[in-house]
Amino acid sequence: MTEPDTSEDPVRRGLRTGEVPLARVGKVRTGPGPTEPYLLLDGKGRVVEPVSAWVRYMVVGDHSPRTIRSYCYAALTWFRVLWQLEVGWDLATEAETAALVGWLRVAPNPQRRLKAGAPGVNLKTGKPNLGVGYGAATINLTLAAVHGFYEFHAHWARGPVVNPVPESPARRRALAQRSPLEPRQAYRRGAYRQRALSRAPRSIPDAMWEEFFAQMPSDRDRALLACFVSSGARAEEMLGAQIEDVDWAGQRMSVVSKGSRERRLVPLSPEALMWLGRYLRGFDDASSGPLWRTVRGEPSPLTYGAARRVLQRANGRLGTNWTLHDLRHTAAMRMVNSGVLTLPEVQVVLGHADLRTTSIYTTPRIEEVIDKVHEHYSRPTPPPPRFATGYAAEDIAIVFGDAHE
Repeated sequence: MTEPDTSEDPVRRGLRTGEVPLARVGKVRTGPGPTEPYLLLDGKGRVVEPVSAWVRYMVVGDHSPRTIRSYCYAALTWFRVLWQLEVGWDLATEAETAALVGWLRVAPNPQRRLKAGAPGVNLKTGKPNLGVGYGAATINLTLAAVHGFYEFHAHWARGPVVNPVPESPARRRALAQRSPLEPRQAYRRGAYRQRALSRAPRSIPDAMWEEFFAQMPSDRDRALLACFVSSGARAEEMLGAQIEDVDWAGQRMSVVSKGSRERRLVPLSPEALMWLGRYLRGFDDASSGPLWRTVRGEPSPLTYGAARRVLQRANGRLGTNWTLHDLRHTAAMRMVNSGVLTLPEVQVVLGHADLRTTSIYTTPRIEEVIDKVHEHYSRPTPPPPRFATGYAAEDIAIVFGDAHE
């Protein structure tokens, strides 16, 4: 792979180094209907038709609306780079991909409103602190979306001859025609893909959970956290619930699964139902509508960003860095360690397609391991033997007397 020559282009070089800011032009907005759920608009408010054609294709291909939304925002970042470099989408090359990835590696992420922690690991939670920039997963998702965008247009003989986002032939060979019983083969990352580390799930220990739960300022927030840790539902599944989805008598809730988009039941603890009842008593109409709503101003459905802010405020006061997904990890670890549920039963509750995904929750918490190590260190050291090994006890008794046995 030849390094693109950008020595004569200060804007391209500035994007890669972070010296030139990326102009925040264009936007993603809701589309006219289910066949076109999202639109990408340029700086003048005009619809970017190549992206709209791709969106319509994804809808027909049964992609979830959340996936389409994520891909549209990835396309927005890509087109912002193209607009700033004054390159047409159908003339893009690998050089523009290098500029995109370079900017993502150094640019601040506007979604992280709170000040990021110092580099390293949070000593209270044991989790790595998030930086102020975009993570490896976000960069890789953006590259995957842009690659898919150009693959779609290449199928219809549109766009550049060569996809500007290279892929890894080794990855394609490793994943092709592989039995699920075979171990996953190692392969090299594609060009510009970032190294994404696979970490063990982090759950909130019981002592920290009580402290964290005490930081919730309203019945809604207490009910939300209690429902998360008793159901094991994903954030999207929980936040999309309706009031009529709660089965009070059965102590359960119906949610739409993120993967299959089919309805499934998740359990709710008595404590979660208690907080949920206190929260719903403040509704004028608690018979239907979104279950989770804003508590300030005109009530509206609670978004993922607003729910994340609830946790961020508590983290800021406690010096922790828990996330919404950690609540799901906490529920899973509690179920696995309950001694009541089997691993396949936990798989059903969590909605995992593969039991191997559920098995990662059998990994012990690092806090538990450290506590056991400290218990080992605190044990009294047995006294050393007074005589060398190999002597019979009766011989020692004859020579030194019974007191020396």
